[in-house]
Amino acid sequence: MIRSSDAKSPRRETSPAELTRAALVRAALRLFGRQGFDGTSTREIAAEAQANIGSIAYHFGGKEGLRTAAADFIVETIQTVAGQALGNAQAPVPGSPEAAQAQLFAALERMVGFVVASPQAGEIVQFVLRELSHPTAALDRIYDGVFEPTHRRLCQLWEQATGEPAESEATRLTVFTLIGQVIYFRIGREAVMRRMGWRDIGAAEAAKVVTATSDNLKAILAARKGQRP
Repeated sequence: MIRSSDAKSPRRETSPAELTRAALVRAALRLFGRQGFDGTSTREIAAEAQANIGSIAYHFGGKEGLRTAAADFIVETIQTVAGQALGNAQAPVPGSPEAAQAQLFAALERMVGFVVASPQAGEIVQFVLRELSHPTAALDRIYDGVFEPTHRRLCQLWEQATGEPAESEATRLTVFTLIGQVIYFRIGREAVMRRMGWRDIGAAEAAKVVTATSDNLKAILAARKGQRP
């Protein structure tokens, strides 16, 4: 008997230990981002996660191991989000300028959907901002796992879309500006809401941000096209 393609395989139940570990990672992510690593005690993390304080040493060896796990959680989360728009980092770049441009717009839209509208992104950005201010080994993991490969992939798309070398200074700076305009709507969220008269930034507001940032990308691409000989 041949099973249909939509047959579901049995799902493995998550064990209590795995649930505790995940809760501790999320609690650490929130508290390290909000209060800083030094300003957060293991007792506070355990209370936030509703877990026994001894479970931190059991799962992570201590607070430093928990910070590493939080960094790895960020890498896995953003890799998943980026992968939905950019594909695997080793995947071939689209074969035409038009296809590369379409993927740039899709990546921008996906970035706004996560960074601007997702509550989880707030916890991640707070953690990363603290690491950028006071770098530790956790930032190395995030940079190597997310920042560098995602930026490099976007630069490769930019080369295919515009003809400008992927690793040129101009391309790398341009890609940083594309990312930066999205990030501002998260780190400047309160100022944006006040100035725009928004009570929150949900799906409707995020759609407006997508329109604005996409228009910016269109303008940059049009300018580059006009500069070609």
